[in-house]
Amino acid sequence: MGFGLVVRFVARDVTAAHAFDELTREALEGIRAKEPGTLIYVNHAVPDEPRVRVFYELYADREAFEEHERQPHVRRFLSERGQYLESFEVTFLDEIDGKGPAAHGGGR
Repeated sequence: MGFGLVVRFVARDVTAAHAFDELTREALEGIRAKEPGTLIYVNHAVPDEPRVRVFYELYADREAFEEHERQPHVRRFLSERGQYLESFEVTFLDEIDGKGPAAHGGGR
């Protein structure tokens, strides 16, 4: 079963939000190249909330997430993100059913 999370980030200001986006882009280079178990990792902007970013992340399983967290590009992201942020909130997700790369139920 897939393992996922949603993270809502609030940047200090719009300039910090753009710098956060650049830090995210750098991490995504490593994620794309070195993390086959990371199925989806997307940074979203929120309309009418220019300081807010929402990540949706989906991993093949919990071990793939743990491997993601050990990667140097992710560790750098985690250590540097705080300088741009006012706050963040993480919601972990366990797959029940759906359509997508990790969905095994086939929809009901």
